[in-house]
Amino acid sequence: MIAGWLAAAGYVVVLVLVAVRIRARRPALADRDPLRSGPLVSIVVPARNEAANIVPCLRSILATAYDPCEVIVVDDRSSDDTAALVRETAAAAAQGRVRLVSGSDTPAGWFGKQWALVQGYRAAQGDVLLFADADTRHGLELVGRAVATLAAERVDLVTVIPRQEMGSFWERLLQPHVFFVLGSRVGDVRRINRTRTPWNAIANGQFILTTRAAYEAVGTHARVRDTVVDDLALAQAYVADGKDIFVAHAQPFMATRMYRSLGEIVAGWTKNLALGAPRMLPPSPLLRAAFPWVMWLPALVWIAPPVAWAVTGWPFAGVATLASLALWAIVYRSEGAPVGFALLYPVATIIVAGIVIRSAMRGRRVMWKGRTYGP
Repeated sequence: MIAGWLAAAGYVVVLVLVAVRIRARRPALADRDPLRSGPLVSIVVPARNEAANIVPCLRSILATAYDPCEVIVVDDRSSDDTAALVRETAAAAAQGRVRLVSGSDTPAGWFGKQWALVQGYRAAQGDVLLFADADTRHGLELVGRAVATLAAERVDLVTVIPRQEMGSFWERLLQPHVFFVLGSRVGDVRRINRTRTPWNAIANGQFILTTRAAYEAVGTHARVRDTVVDDLALAQAYVADGKDIFVAHAQPFMATRMYRSLGEIVAGWTKNLALGAPRMLPPSPLLRAAFPWVMWLPALVWIAPPVAWAVTGWPFAGVATLASLALWAIVYRSEGAPVGFALLYPVATIIVAGIVIRSAMRGRRVMWKGRTYGP
């Protein structure tokens, strides 16, 4: 019994430390005053069947308080109205502010997104490049603060962590859980900034700001053309080449809505987790091969206390369960989801663990946006 209480006490202490880290959120993009003007920023947006997102995305970018900038949208062989909507937006914008590039067929050995980004880069004129996803919404000061950070920190790449918008029940239940799992590996992003360890580097492909010189020096997205986790691989390529990266929290200035349904959540995270997580480990082939099959095991930390409490009635299991509930309440609130969803954290744990296992079983076969990529 004493051992049980000691374990529960240790469990609570760890959860308190995790909660403190969640609340810190440093460094923040808000730490830098936004630039109103500076070098030309070329904003490259790859778009494949993004009719639901592209207009709000472009409008938010065009409203930026930073000048000068140009927007290049690469239509990645869309089968919906993406291209037509971009043309309408371009016609309503200032002359030459938005340009549409009709993407060509993806070459063998490339993922579609990387090929679209390279085509956009080739059309860009700026000395500063911003790669942004079509499902993002940019605040007025986002670009200006990011460019200020790039200059003030004297780094080669700036990437940010945005606010996640969640509309459906499944988004609110599962997305905060997945981001917490990913954040558990990353930890405090301050230790990532200027890291000299490639496998410790990360970037968020929804927003990557870099100098043209650094991007060309590492070989552009052509260097990471054959991986679904292109953002992670690009950040690690920068560090491997001795270049500095900087990660900042930008929740007040940027929002994104990645997925809208349970099916999209399962499909989206299935393609990323098993292929991305091993790249964040030391480069041991055995370790990286085994990790996708065991990375669901931490789910037992969340499932075991409520199960033990329900089955045995042990009071220390109850304390651990209530501590878990309190932590998940903080997680859900920090991610902008209703706190009441914390009551369902065991359900979310089981579903996310299932997605992790599904991702491991899928292996290197990736299915996304109507395309299938094999090993």
